[in-house]
Amino acid sequence: MASNVDRSRKKAEDGGWETIKVIVQALLIAFVVRTLFFQPFNIPSESMVPTLRVGDYLFVNKLSYGYSKYSFNFSFSLLGNTLFKFGPMPIEGRVFAGTPERGDVVVFKLPTDNETDYIKRVIGLPGDRIQMIDGLLHINGEPVKMKQIDNFVNPDHASKRKVRQYLETLPNGVEHRVIDIYNSEADNTQVYTVPEGHYFMMGDNRDNSTDSRFLNEVGYVPYENLVGRATILFFSHGPDGAFWEFWKWPTNIRWGRLFNFVE
Repeated sequence: MASNVDRSRKKAEDGGWETIKVIVQALLIAFVVRTLFFQPFNIPSESMVPTLRVGDYLFVNKLSYGYSKYSFNFSFSLLGNTLFKFGPMPIEGRVFAGTPERGDVVVFKLPTDNETDYIKRVIGLPGDRIQMIDGLLHINGEPVKMKQIDNFVNPDHASKRKVRQYLETLPNGVEHRVIDIYNSEADNTQVYTVPEGHYFMMGDNRDNSTDSRFLNEVGYVPYENLVGRATILFFSHGPDGAFWEFWKWPTNIRWGRLFNFVE
């Protein structure tokens, strides 16, 4: 007959294994969700201001456009060392393919290395002719509708500088805000003819975005490089603290941005 001590030890061991099993199952579920459905992404630059700001965290819907070999291309690093790398997968074309719409905010793999994640807005579809003339976007020879609205002041900047802000309406009726900081080289461009199977991407911060206007750095984005459509902000913090500095959350979290849809 087992003693009380033996029974207690066995119960403790069983409890420990149950805890490990729960943790492993939770990690597997998280891995499957991240791999197949929703990938978290954080905003590292100001190229999508005013729509997205540095410190925003959002979910990317990977089902939006189906899966390509780059849909499963990610790695985990710690202290600058890559501990785990997954993908790309041996997939030709796209599986469960969906078509991007003009105005979608999309995460894609940078065509020049097929590894770096970029986030921009779909401006040009295959076959479109895109040009910037005096800071005004033209699509297929027609200027898009631009309406100046209240100036934008980035609350993350100490200077509180006011910049021109516009409501831009794309040919399919999608409205979004853009800002114009100064006259830049990208305000006047050549005519870009988007190749078949590719898309033309631009940032909403038109004077501070390395995008498809720069052919040697980004250029036309192949369909297979699309990872997914940005859908919803689930977290956002200001410049006075990092994501992991939870003791700063009460004053640093941008509460009004949480759970907003990306438009």
